[in-house]
Formats: sequence, C-alpha cells, structure tokens
Amino acid sequence: MALVSYKCPNCGGALTFHPESKTFQCDYCLSEFTKEEIEEAALKSEGSAGMPEEDAGTEPGGSRMVSYICPSCGAQVVTGETTAAAFCYYCHNPVVLSDQLSGEFQPDFVIPFAFDQKKAEEIFLGWIKKKRFVPKDFFSRDQIEKLSGVYFPYLVYSCRVEGKLQAEGERQRTWRAGNIRYTEHKKYRLERGGELDVKNMTRNALKKNNRALVEGVLPFDMEKLQPFHTGFLSGFLAERRDMDSEEMTPEVEEEVKSYTVQNLMDGLSDYSPVRVEESETAIHDAKWQYALLPVWVLTYKGKENGGMYYFAMNGQTGKICGKLPVDKGRLCALFAAVFFPVFLFLLAGGWLL
Repeated sequence: MALVSYKCPNCGGALTFHPESKTFQCDYCLSEFTKEEIEEAALKSEGSAGMPEEDAGTEPGGSRMVSYICPSCGAQVVTGETTAAAFCYYCHNPVVLSDQLSGEFQPDFVIPFAFDQKKAEEIFLGWIKKKRFVPKDFFSRDQIEKLSGVYFPYLVYSCRVEGKLQAEGERQRTWRAGNIRYTEHKKYRLERGGELDVKNMTRNALKKNNRALVEGVLPFDMEKLQPFHTGFLSGFLAERRDMDSEEMTPEVEEEVKSYTVQNLMDGLSDYSPVRVEESETAIHDAKWQYALLPVWVLTYKGKENGGMYYFAMNGQTGKICGKLPVDKGRLCALFAAVFFPVFLFLLAGGWLL
C-alpha cells in the first residue's frame, strides 16, 4: 500500500493543509502552495511512496492492525485497518495511506476543515466554561491539546420521492344569534399529492464510531462539498468507511417515506382532526455518495470513576456534542454553601423546632 507524504517543493519539509487560507504550508521554510501546485509537484515525485510491510496483528478488541514504512524517515507506522491518514510517530510527518481511499473506498467528496486546532480549542473552552460542576483538570492545557482533527466517513443519500394520501378531515364552526348558539360540523374528503426532493441525508459509515456523537454534530453545509483530493487530509487524521449503503437503505427509505406523508399532512392544518385512510409513496432516482467530513474529537478519562467521556465538534460549524463529567466535590460544595445557611436561618427562626 502506498503512503503519500506531501513535501515542500522548496525545502522538502512536510506540508499540512491550513483551513483558514485553504493552502498547504511548510512549517520549515514557511512556503505556501495551492492545491494545484501541490498536485503538479506530486506528479513529479511519483514513485517515492513508502511500501507496506506485513500486517502487525490485531488489537485486543479484534480490529486488524496494519504496518507501513514512513516515506520520510523509514520508520514503521502502525495503524488500524480503516485508518486513511495519520502521523509518523517518530518524525511526526503527516502521511496519507492513499490505497485506503482507492477503488470502491474512494470518497466522492470532502469538506475541508474550516478552522485550525487553536480555534477549535477556543470554541471548546468557551463551551465548557458555560457549564457548571466540570472537573478543574478538564480545563487543563494538556487535556484540551488532545483535540484531534479527524475526517470521518459518511454516506450521503439523495432521492426524489412521490407521495399521495387520502384522508377525512373535519371542520367546526360556532356562532351565536340572540340567545341561541349554533354549531356547524362538516366532514370533508381530502386528497393531496406531490413530489419532494431529498438531498444529502447523512449517515455515519464507520462501525467503531459512536453514532450518537458523529451524527450529533450534523448538519454540515453540504453546499461546501468539494471533489475529493487526498491533499486535504495532510496534517489530519482520516478513516475510511467500513459500512455499505445497503445496510442503511431500509432505515433511510422508511424515514423519507414518513417525512413525505407528514409533509403532505402539514398542508391539511385547516382541518382537525385529520384521519389518514390511505397513503402511498414511491422513491425515484435514489443515490448514495461517499464523503469525508471534518470532525474535531476529544476524549477524557474521569478521575473519580475512570469512565471515558467522548466529545465531537463539527469542523465546519463548531457545533459540539458530548456528555460532560461532573465533579461531585464541587457539586457537594455548592449544596453545602446553599443548604447550611438556609438550615441555620430556619433553625434560628424556630421553623425547625
């Protein structure tokens, strides 16, 4: 399997993609290049990619591990079988495992990261500072610096759906004439139909991912999708999909059909109640596409119970999803600060005698 390490054409240093400028920058000579310039340089240096070695075995959980040779320093790089971009543990140069993203596993699109790690740290700190009873060590620099930018695999569904329904609806009108109150009650036969374009329903496509987290950071602005290019992965981590669209299709189709019927019923709001007697939906031009989308991830091991806490941040919008740990000591201190003064006040006033 080929490893690609994007090198500076000027000094040979490692290049990383910078979200703010949308360019590739060298941290050694400070040169800056566009995607087109990097593509041209990469064509000239073909054949220098690293070669794979034998599989390194399996993780305790059963996932296969694979090892490669770093094209920069010759060290062995060990990764999981779905890893598509990583860093060399020795020279720290970013490497892209290009063969992991080829053939049926080549993404159609990518959304590049919109901000760098420094900005991600600011957003995350701003989020947790608004939360109470968070352990103090959770705010530490060592902890926040564990934020990692990862391109996660998602499958994206689009289709055109045709729907129609037949229902019975009721209307009631009440008025008064003199001392007499009149009520008019009518029943109607209702029919509605139409077409709906469904675009970019997004689903997690990596089994080991926490689905609640990686789908909790949705939505992304899918208008920003770009044709896939491995250069965007340089300087970040990336995973390739290990799930197929076939296993997601029944659930997604059922969601589309339910949404279509509900959308038709929303047009009958002038009637109450409405009883649906018959509904039909037909899906046309269904299409699945494969995209890598940017997510900042962070893990934290609780000091009290040793439990793991996982967080994910949308690398385009900054939306955060995750469950924060609670410092029971701070919670008890607040309880004591509130409870005991109230208790003493009531005791002094004779309320508890």
